[in-house]
Amino acid sequence: MNRRAFLRNAAAASTLPVLAGALYAAPGAPRILVVFLRGAYDAANIVIPTSSDFYYAARPTIAVPKAAALPLDADWSLHPALAQTILPLWQAHEIAFVPFAGTDDLSRSHFETQDTIELGQPVGGTRNYHSGFMSRLAGKLTGDRPIAFTSELPLTFRGGAMVPNLALNSVGKSAIAPHTTGLLEAMYQGESLAPSVSEGFRVQREAYQAISTEMAKANRGAVSAKGFELAAQRIGILMRDKFNLGFVDVGGWDTHINQGGADGYLPNRIGELGRALVALKLALGSGWDDTIVIVVSEFGRTFRENGNRGTDHGHGSVYWVLGGAVRGGRIAGNQTAVTQATLFQNRDWPVLNDYRALIGGIVQKAFGLSADQLAAVFPNAPPADLGLI
Repeated sequence: MNRRAFLRNAAAASTLPVLAGALYAAPGAPRILVVFLRGAYDAANIVIPTSSDFYYAARPTIAVPKAAALPLDADWSLHPALAQTILPLWQAHEIAFVPFAGTDDLSRSHFETQDTIELGQPVGGTRNYHSGFMSRLAGKLTGDRPIAFTSELPLTFRGGAMVPNLALNSVGKSAIAPHTTGLLEAMYQGESLAPSVSEGFRVQREAYQAISTEMAKANRGAVSAKGFELAAQRIGILMRDKFNLGFVDVGGWDTHINQGGADGYLPNRIGELGRALVALKLALGSGWDDTIVIVVSEFGRTFRENGNRGTDHGHGSVYWVLGGAVRGGRIAGNQTAVTQATLFQNRDWPVLNDYRALIGGIVQKAFGLSADQLAAVFPNAPPADLGLI
């Protein structure tokens, strides 16, 4: 953590709210933490459109069975890996989901779309890589105390005053350890199946290496879901006592192969995310009542599964908004029926809820931003009031 920046924030917190064009983040004012799922998580298998027959037809091997899904309302259900963590938040009206959310960036590139979201600037114009939307937001708050829980300062906090960043450890490993594959190959030594077994593991290793390399690039150094789970208590304590505007990125969501349905790779990662968010709540204590956590991802994934029992880069996603200050227990925002006819370009969920309008509506109400102040944070993006706070 940058000591000089920390002292700057501490000093600013003691000043009076007299600066023109800025708002004072007083004690008791909302805390906002943005959780960025880098790699594009498969939202349709987490907040599941269980009333859609097309969902089951499009995902013959990775769909979460209706009997296993946790009903949220008549149309939507939650992945069973979140039964002990996120479902209780839903029942307590402390989390809302916004499906068909995202950006109008159509590149389907991890890097370009991640940059698009972090910058918060209109798509199609000249990009200013020295002006992230969270930096611009911090600039509108006198006494702001921002922090990035990242190994390097993220793009979203660049361009304004210095912001401290605190690296979190990243972990990740292959689904089958090398010594285990060696033992299995030895068991078949001399058997007719030995060449097939060896070849199968060789192909698996090559596929894992290829997908790991791509996933590592998509993660951009983000902590793993397991790492986030382990660090969530630290994050909660720091957000409770010292900071009111935070950003953390969590990697591991680029599930092109062997994604899993009710069980498997994605369920394991989403289970870790759920436990991390609950640990964050517990660490915040009474501070949870003033906290808003916004979970985003660069884009969704193809609605139909691919030939490798995974999903590819898509468009619309599902954003999460949770916290003690949230009016949850509902599916929010503009929606449409989930059918083949409503797919974007016959492959993805459409984006019906622009992320800039969504986040803009939240921060405007949370901090009482004027229309001019909000326009500086999200240019050319009128806020959408989804009644989330």
